Amino acid sequence: MNPIHSPLQILRSRYSLGIKHLAEPGPDDTQLQALVEVALRAPDHGELIPFRFVVVRGEARQRMADLFGQYARTCGKDETSVAIERERALKAPLTLAVLANIDLGHPLVPAHEQWMCVGGAVSNLLNAAHTLGFAGKMLSGRKARAPAIAQAFCAPGETLVGWIALGTPTRPLRSGHVKAPNGILRYW
Repeated sequence: MNPIHSPLQILRSRYSLGIKHLAEPGPDDTQLQALVEVALRAPDHGELIPFRFVVVRGEARQRMADLFGQYARTCGKDETSVAIERERALKAPLTLAVLANIDLGHPLVPAHEQWMCVGGAVSNLLNAAHTLGFAGKMLSGRKARAPAIAQAFCAPGETLVGWIALGTPTRPLRSGHVKAPNGILRYW
């Protein structure tokens, strides 16, 4: 196998690309199914699958833009900032809302292990998208904690973690921007 195209090299070359650098096309339904299959390979003790994804594309992007705009208004933002928030919702060709359903009382799998599964699923999905030629980014923050936005996406008991924005990169991916492992790798 050519080491330049090895799975390890492919994963080492991945990095997040913001929504302003994403364009059509995004993953189609077949590719999306493959990405979710890879997400399901995240470590999951007891096969709880404490996450799910909600696809936001087409007309649903407009509804999400409305929610983001309303959120900006409730935060006291001016109309320019409201427009920027709406633009963020409309920019990515494909957005996936990431929802967690953590069972706090599970007798065998503590909550922190379930959260690790959610993070692993997101990471797997982003890495798999990269191997298909797409770029993306996980978006979260205060917006994901806004009650009106969370209620729009979540079923009872779920937590809105954030969104994964996916599309075709509009600029070349930089392979040289990799953090060195020296600061986080220690031997005991």
